[in-house]
Amino acid sequence: MSLPRNMKRCNGRRQRSGFSMLELLAVIAIMGIIAIIALPRIGNQSQTTKATACDVQRGNIDVQTQLWFRNRGTWPARDLSDIGSNSDYFPDGLPTCPVDGAEYRFDRSTEQVVAHDHAR
Repeated sequence: MSLPRNMKRCNGRRQRSGFSMLELLAVIAIMGIIAIIALPRIGNQSQTTKATACDVQRGNIDVQTQLWFRNRGTWPARDLSDIGSNSDYFPDGLPTCPVDGAEYRFDRSTEQVVAHDHAR
């Protein structure tokens, strides 16, 4: 009896020596479906992370403005140029928004750093 090329006789049993084309196509299709599901979530997660980092930075700047007021008795400038250039409060300089590079502003009427909205 003659065996196909991809079959070998081992201990009286037939044994395949590779994957069929159908098996390979099934694996590739499954990997494609997983990629279609996972890639948009990974890309969106990056934007959400940057927006969260913006909120955290705004909160840190807000705390520093409160300390500025406590130490000096006056609020910082609206554009935060005075506190941003002071290395006691921001040794690396005043941060900008990681999402769009916008500068943070201070509202003297609310005594808080103004939040800006990101398209999430």
